[in-house]
Amino acid sequence: MTLYKKRERFSGFSVKVGIVFSKLGLSPNQWTLVTILPTLAAVWFLVKEQFLWAALFFFIAAFIDLVDGSVARVTGRVTKLGAYLDTIVDRYVEGLIVFGLLFASLPNLWLPIYAWIFIYFFGGLMTTYAKASAKEKELVGEELKGGLMERAERLIILFIGILLAYFDPFYLTYVIVILAVLSNVSALQRIWIASKGKG
Repeated sequence: MTLYKKRERFSGFSVKVGIVFSKLGLSPNQWTLVTILPTLAAVWFLVKEQFLWAALFFFIAAFIDLVDGSVARVTGRVTKLGAYLDTIVDRYVEGLIVFGLLFASLPNLWLPIYAWIFIYFFGGLMTTYAKASAKEKELVGEELKGGLMERAERLIILFIGILLAYFDPFYLTYVIVILAVLSNVSALQRIWIASKGKG
């Protein structure tokens, strides 16, 4: 079961986060843009192969990604522009982290590691595009969801991989290979759902 089906369980925590961080004076859209800063720090530490620090800043970026939506809901400032900006920044965050992975000296496994990183990134891209295209072409009435590996799942697993790389970089290689396979399976699942007209 994907995380989007469980998000209502986090609503109480989200409200508390929104109340606390709304007092800092930043708008929801500003919080969204702030997400880029810890992401860049995570990329820097990936390049330096300081995986523990990379995981820490990756976690901070993920937390701020929760903050912007929470602040928007608590303050009644939920907008279509904010939702759009959040989606765009989400793509940049994942793309930047993947970019950082290219510079880390990770072991190969069957294929060169950069090939697995590309396959993973392409699978994530196609998972997102399959949703957007299905809506644009009016194959589905509502936003297409589902699939084995949505963005939240991908980033959680990638975070675990980066954290484990502190102990042995081979763990991160295994995680990237798993993500490469499962993200493309997810894309194919969404393409199948869209082709059947089931949103």
